[in-house]
Amino acid sequence: MNVTPVTGDDVHRYVRRLGVDAGPPSLEQLVAVHRAQVERVPYETTWIHLGETWTVDPGAALARILDQQRGGYCFHLNGALGALLRGLGYDVTTHAARVQGTTDRPAGPVGDHAVLVVRGLGETPWLVDAGLGDGLHEPLPLVAGTYRQGPYEFTIAHDADADVWHLRHDPRGSFAGMSFGPPPDDVITVLATRHAHLSTSPDSGFVRAVTAQRRHAAGSDILRALTLTAVTVDGDTRQLVDDRADWFALLADVFGLHLDGTVSAARDRLWAHANAAHAAHLAAPPPA
Repeated sequence: MNVTPVTGDDVHRYVRRLGVDAGPPSLEQLVAVHRAQVERVPYETTWIHLGETWTVDPGAALARILDQQRGGYCFHLNGALGALLRGLGYDVTTHAARVQGTTDRPAGPVGDHAVLVVRGLGETPWLVDAGLGDGLHEPLPLVAGTYRQGPYEFTIAHDADADVWHLRHDPRGSFAGMSFGPPPDDVITVLATRHAHLSTSPDSGFVRAVTAQRRHAAGSDILRALTLTAVTVDGDTRQLVDDRADWFALLADVFGLHLDGTVSAARDRLWAHANAAHAAHLAAPPPA
């Protein structure tokens, strides 16, 4: 697959988009970039429901973030972030990973997620992941242990025999965990194969439901179909947003997704898909 080149001007524009300094690589800068990425660039699947076709090309994802103020899911967010960090001089590797929606799903990397590891900032590598929605707010040291970020507690463990790292999310999180191993030789090809399924298959949760998510220091904001959930240390609040104008305003005001320039037929489709997903959720039997 052809990969769009990322220029020095792209890197400087991205830094300005995030509102951080473009200094030499440091842990302080890495933390600031990660925070700004998850706070300002939304995790979102509106593009699927608008009828848009995106690839896993990191350069194309970076261009959309800069020129269209869009986001994406893990392949796009971590792809663009990895390109930015490499442009800033960081030693970054991209790994194929697997997200566990529930604790009974097998762990182990399969490529339905992409994650970054940064080395060269001391002896400890750093886990960088802006593509988990309500996941990390800051990078985590790739060292077994338990870490608290806002309302969420994360646990990192290492299976030395399989050389697989495991991240366990807080029980309040939207997924159970994530695991990854060494980077494959051609990670773009691995991710592209999974992306084709995740973005088009009727079995994919991304195709079945519209979502937009934003992580911040106090917690996270999660829009699924017509329900907005705010997670903080004080608890969860939920709000039904079933007015079309209010729903699109929410995308703009909370998640920075200004879709006014999108053709009306695509916006109609997006709104219809959000309503259909909400109806399906109401009709589903309660969990056991």
